[in-house]
This record gives sequence, structure tokens and C-alpha cells, in this order.
Amino acid sequence: MSLAEFFEECPDVRYIMYGGKGGLGKTTFSAATAYYLAKKGHRVLVFSVDPQASLSDIFERNIFGQGEVEIMPNLYACEIDADRRIKEYQDEIRQKIRDMYGFEEVPGEIENYMQAASAEPAMEESAIFDEVVNIVVKGGYDYYIYDLVPLGHALYYLSMASVYDQWITKITRLREQMREYDQVMATVRREKEVQEDQILNELEYIKGRINASSGILTDARKTAFFFVLTPEEMIILDTKKAADMFAKFSVPIRGYIVNRVVPRELLDEKIPDYLRNRINMQKGFLEEIDRSFGSSVLGRIPELESDVRGIPMIEKMARAMFGGW
Repeated sequence: MSLAEFFEECPDVRYIMYGGKGGLGKTTFSAATAYYLAKKGHRVLVFSVDPQASLSDIFERNIFGQGEVEIMPNLYACEIDADRRIKEYQDEIRQKIRDMYGFEEVPGEIENYMQAASAEPAMEESAIFDEVVNIVVKGGYDYYIYDLVPLGHALYYLSMASVYDQWITKITRLREQMREYDQVMATVRREKEVQEDQILNELEYIKGRINASSGILTDARKTAFFFVLTPEEMIILDTKKAADMFAKFSVPIRGYIVNRVVPRELLDEKIPDYLRNRINMQKGFLEEIDRSFGSSVLGRIPELESDVRGIPMIEKMARAMFGGW
């Protein structure tokens, strides 16, 4: 099956993710897929969940922090300003603390903790993922294409979603038991009904967002995760390990795409020895990829003559990935 055939045969897929180690072409593939689907008449949003986003470079547009920017008809792109999102999130937390406990000002020790936490790298990435949930829940697009963070970070989010969910479930259960006790005591004392539990509501809200985020990543009907790799020994080994780990989290791996393949036709021409050696070396690694992943390899993308930047090069990459259309 080719990539084009995959999208034809899987019309329910709405969330598309390209994953792999950094620098293999995930952002390029995300932009090219968005271009292809937009040209097919679908309304598409491609957005980066990588703090080191490069969609602005590829589209040659300043889209960072600008919201959902229209690149061309049907195609929109978004790079999230994590710093601004962190500030908004802190303001939300401050207001909730004031409302819950009747404080006029947030206590100094809590404020100091929030400021220290905002400097952690995980806070930046969490802010981006939180904004992604906002975007997806809002709706309005036929396809959402994630330009994912490198593999290690993606696995971190999947694992932490499970941990958070278990933790919040336990805390929520305890809180509900406390609330039931308070209601019983209020009845015995003939006091007014216990007021709405804001803390319990907040826990349920957080849990809902975590489940929404992790649920998208593991929805086998609506989500397609593609690994990007190159014909190199260490990349192949890392992809095998990552595929095993992702499978444990029930991520729907739908295929593998090999990037930067040097065309073997060049061997018939007069080329430098280093390039000839590289082509011959890739031959062995490509055979290893076929042995390891078999029919799940959905495409071999040739090395292009220049970096993919601007719509003309994005179109060229899209045609290399999906064929003529």
C-alpha cells in the first residue's frame, strides 16, 4: 500500500502524526501531507508540538504565535507560543486559587513555586500540548496533522498521561468520599446542602483534558502514526525500539516512510566515489528495512536537490510522497 492508497482506504482517519528522531524530515512530511490533502479539497490544520518548531521556515511565513494562519486555500498552519500559553495558564491557576479559597492574593510560597515550575522544560511542552487540546476540541478542520516532538518526548507524554489519569482517579475517589461524608453530616445536622465542590470539579476537568489528549494518540480508527526513518544503521535500530515502546501504549502505527534515499539510477552515471559508496551502503540498509517492516513501508522518498522551503518545494515533496494527482 502507498501513502495515497492509505488515505483513500482509511477515510475515518482525521489525526495524522509523523514521528521519529530529530532531523529526519517529520516537519517536511507534515507540511507536504497538509498540502496534498488541501489540494484534494479537505480543510487541513498542520501544527507543531515541538518547542523548536520550524513550520515558519518551511512555509516561509512568520506564523509563530499568530494562531491558525491560512497558508493557501484549505491549508492552515500553527506554531504555538509556549511562553504566552504558560503565562495564560498561570493566570488561570491564580484565579482558581483565589476563587476556591477566598484569597485576595495568591500566597507568596505558591507564587514562588509557580514561577520556578514555569522555567522547567516540561512546562513549555505541557503548555503546547494543552493548547493542542484546545485546538482539536474546538474543531473546524477535516484533518489535523501533528508535527511531533522527538520520540523520547512523545513517549514521555504517553506514559505521563497514564500516570496522571491513575493519580487523579484516586484523588477524585477520595474527594468524592469526603463529599459524601460531608453531605451525610449536613443532613444529620439539618444544615443546608453542601456547596458545589470546586476542587472535585477541577480534578474532573483536568482528567478530561488528559484523556482527550491521550485518547487522540491511541484512537485506532481516527489516528494514523507514521514513523520516519532514513537508511542508516542507528536510525533503523532506534526505530525498532521506538515501535515496540509505542505499541505498548496502543499507538496505532500505520506505517513507515523512508526518507533521503539516493536514487540507484545515479550508479549508471559518472559520480564521485563517496556518492557511489553511499548508494551501495544504503542498498543494504534498505533491504534491512524491508526485512524488519515489510509491507508496512509505505514509501521511499528520494533525496531532493535542496531543502524543502516554500510552496513549490513543498509541492515537489508532496508529489514524491503521494505520486501525481
